[in-house]
Amino acid sequence: MVALMLIIMTVCLLFGFPFMVALIAAPAAIFHEYFPFLSNSILIQQTIGGVKPISLIAIPMFMFAGDIMTAGHSANRLLDFVSAFLRHIRGGLPIVTCAGCTIFGAVSGSTQATVCAIGGPLRPKLLAAGYSSSFSTALIVNASDIAFLIPPSIGMIVYGVVTGTSVGELFIAGIGPGIFILLLFSIYCYLYASVKKMSVLPKATWRERYLAVKGAILPFGFPIIIIGGIYSGTFSPTEAAAFSVLYAFILEVFVYKTVRVQQIPSIALSTGIITTVVFILVGVGTAFSWTISFARIPSLILPGIIGNAPDQTWILIIISIAFFLGCMFVDPVVVIIILAPVFRPVIQQLGIDPVLVGVIVTLQCAIGSATPPFGCDIFTAIAVFRRPYLEVVKGTPPFIIILLFANAMLILFPDIALLLRDIGFGK
Repeated sequence: MVALMLIIMTVCLLFGFPFMVALIAAPAAIFHEYFPFLSNSILIQQTIGGVKPISLIAIPMFMFAGDIMTAGHSANRLLDFVSAFLRHIRGGLPIVTCAGCTIFGAVSGSTQATVCAIGGPLRPKLLAAGYSSSFSTALIVNASDIAFLIPPSIGMIVYGVVTGTSVGELFIAGIGPGIFILLLFSIYCYLYASVKKMSVLPKATWRERYLAVKGAILPFGFPIIIIGGIYSGTFSPTEAAAFSVLYAFILEVFVYKTVRVQQIPSIALSTGIITTVVFILVGVGTAFSWTISFARIPSLILPGIIGNAPDQTWILIIISIAFFLGCMFVDPVVVIIILAPVFRPVIQQLGIDPVLVGVIVTLQCAIGSATPPFGCDIFTAIAVFRRPYLEVVKGTPPFIIILLFANAMLILFPDIALLLRDIGFGK
């Protein structure tokens, strides 16, 4: 049964079919071959059911808010703020890039959007400062991983919906690991610049800093709305997403006047196209996951992997490896939908905190999406920066090692993620 599914998916991909076709063709074949007494309409029901949860509404709204900000000048204002305080230290420009990805992640929740929004203005500046193209591109691609952890994370929304875990708790738990990775990346950038003897940019004057702070005050309303609203219990994640769209619209159209009202439909259309792809993957991924669960495939495979007496650390390592490898080849959303239900019974059996697992899963999905051979962020960078594949992946190993170290620390010290959650939600 497993072999048949793998063969069908491989053939579909080799013949150039979209991945969503492979995802639906494999379970359809399993139904026809092994469960002929069941109606194929069950797959349709599972596909539709996959996109019915109300929490998924947050995804297009957060993406829409991020697209409005990207079309305007809010992203640049945030970058100016970070640059005014960090550019003069050794490795300041790469550190500004990491911090910019972190802050923009608090707006979009998407690694690919962060690559475009932050990489566009900063990559030319990194090159002009003497940093190599491979280092600059790898820095942007991997720093964008932080956007997948800092709320509003699209990966966390999908994981929360699939497993029934609180999206609000996941959002809050992602803050600590996101800041921890920002710190690790900043240390590496400082050491890299020191070894390479890179030049240092002039220190900003206090007037420049004042103007930067003044310009960034309103854009910083986004993380305040999202994180503060959820943390205080004022908003649910879905309500925060709706409010962020309204805030982005007012800010860019009426306050900064960088986006015209006539542009909103085209921005909405762009968001809608991307959202459609995401929701199709969610739907067919749900059908695929239900099929392998109904066929009891996990019960056949997992015992041989996790052993007879698994412990929490070993399970978290197995989960990390599975999601890391999966996202090297497949879109993170699909990997979460397929694998999260597979490991859920084991997690419940051992009493592992599902929020901790969600943060680890999200981090591994982010790492995998920036890892060769087929990490999706790599191909986003190739398209945006028009650079060859080998040049983009050449500088990634140090960052991947740092991210894997962060994951190991998260397994050994769960409070990196859970401390803020426990304070805010009284766990």
